[in-house]
Amino acid sequence: METELNAGPGEPAWEGRGDARGSEPPPDAPLEPARPPRGQSLPPAGRGIHPRAAALIEVIACSGLPTQLAIAGVLALAGIAPYDPHGRLSAAYVFALPLADAVVLLILITWFLHLHGESLADLLGRRSAVVEGVVGVLHIPLVFLVALTVMLAVRALLPSLQDVERNPFESLVSSPANAWVFVLVAVIGGGVREEIQRAFILHRFRQHLGGAAVGLVLFSVVFGLGHSLQGTDVAVTTTALGLFWGVVYLRRGSVVAPMVSHSGFNSAEIFRFALFGS
Repeated sequence: METELNAGPGEPAWEGRGDARGSEPPPDAPLEPARPPRGQSLPPAGRGIHPRAAALIEVIACSGLPTQLAIAGVLALAGIAPYDPHGRLSAAYVFALPLADAVVLLILITWFLHLHGESLADLLGRRSAVVEGVVGVLHIPLVFLVALTVMLAVRALLPSLQDVERNPFESLVSSPANAWVFVLVAVIGGGVREEIQRAFILHRFRQHLGGAAVGLVLFSVVFGLGHSLQGTDVAVTTTALGLFWGVVYLRRGSVVAPMVSHSGFNSAEIFRFALFGS
């Protein structure tokens, strides 16, 4: 027979089983706090922070800015600068920064989820990874269509936004070896890192920060601004792609499909640079 002892204010509730006769719980029974229903998050253990404040702190920490600034500082101490003496982007810097950030963000996100009794499985979703991977592959042409449509519209309606003559990343694929390394970086530092990051941030917005739609719009703008180095027109296009991948995640409840289509799009763009230039 199930028994439950209702605790007073501020006291943990005892949940468990009595003996076969339905008696009171034994005096040495451990006291355990009652857990909320599945799907609801817990406040950070032992910190007494309001869930909304905790969610905001976690979103800012995982937004990419704090972690990348910290990693950039470490790279500077190691003598790795963003640009080489000729003013071109440094391959070592561009390759190291997103890979290191992917590791740091994955650790942070896993830790934050653990604090709330959640896991990465809550972001990866319960659908078949194989099915979601196929969906992601099928989305790659659609991603190109979205990117091409937005880019052409921006350049036709607001030509002044095409303010970068040559994509600075083009110099990083000057050799086949660099191109393949860049593909690896684009898959791990782009497709994997950015989609897990997006899913986590949308997850927290949906729980505590005004809803997934608010998070989708705000983080898509941040995502676009993060690509401003390639030009304002590219930033606008990337914002649209961020919206697309965010909607796919929210509709399917799995990060796998956007991760695959994002990785495929990035890889195809790198090979296009290597073969035809910008």
